[in-house]
Amino acid sequence: MERNSRNHSITIDRDSKTIIRKVVLDFIILFCIGFLILAFYLWGDPYKRGFFCDDESLKHPYKDSTVTNVMLYIVGLGVPVLTMVLTEWLRLRDYKGGRSRNVMGKELPAWVWEAYKVVGVFLFGCACQQLTTDIAKYTIGRLRPHFYTVCKPDIDCTLPENKWRYIETFTCLERDSKLLKEMRLSFPSGHSSFSAYTMIYFAMYIQKRFSWRGSKLLRHAIQFVLVMLAWYTVMTRVSDYKHHWSDVLAGFSIGLLYAIVIYSFVSDLRKSTRRQMSVHNNELHASNGTARSPGWPV
Repeated sequence: MERNSRNHSITIDRDSKTIIRKVVLDFIILFCIGFLILAFYLWGDPYKRGFFCDDESLKHPYKDSTVTNVMLYIVGLGVPVLTMVLTEWLRLRDYKGGRSRNVMGKELPAWVWEAYKVVGVFLFGCACQQLTTDIAKYTIGRLRPHFYTVCKPDIDCTLPENKWRYIETFTCLERDSKLLKEMRLSFPSGHSSFSAYTMIYFAMYIQKRFSWRGSKLLRHAIQFVLVMLAWYTVMTRVSDYKHHWSDVLAGFSIGLLYAIVIYSFVSDLRKSTRRQMSVHNNELHASNGTARSPGWPV
């Protein structure tokens, strides 16, 4: 008995250390990617691209964003993360099976560990797509459609020698350093890549977790709304003259690609949830005499 108890204690300590090591390593990886994104934002210097005087695509007015950064983060990060945590809690709140973890002598509920994995993978994919977008932005340095309005270049485009010349050496009369930096970050669209990744990945998460049988179309209606939110964000970036159409197409493609790759190869969402929850319900039936009927989560 004592030997079995000692072996059990050693196993728990080993599992606890393994979990802590995994969590610490995950946070280090996310921190490194996040730091690179922050470094681009604070110290990044976009490629100094020139322009042609007759390029009418750069002569649009400056407008404020219809979808602001705050709105983007609340809908793109806050809503999916809160929904995922709530869903995993509802799905596994009564589950006492093998997926619960022991950390430092305390049992970690199965739903906490599953929520950590789901949210962690989601944030990892979001950080990766954002870093990919930023690398492209600062490497290409494409001018935004409102370039002339913001920069006010000291070039007389009425002169014959400037009409067809590619102008690389010029000075902006505008002195707002933030605007002058942002005007060179048109390709690809960050709003487009962010909204495409978060909303499409969230829609695929709902595809796996939503199981309510009260309506055939409710799940798909929610998914449609999520995709339309991303689509609306993409369209406003063109109508607000923040990006060229090719910028939002590239940004949307980046977000879509990362959503598919993260869902397919990084997350555990593709695993058979019906088989997992069948085991869950059988265990509840054995312990309580009844099985909880599935609702929103599965």
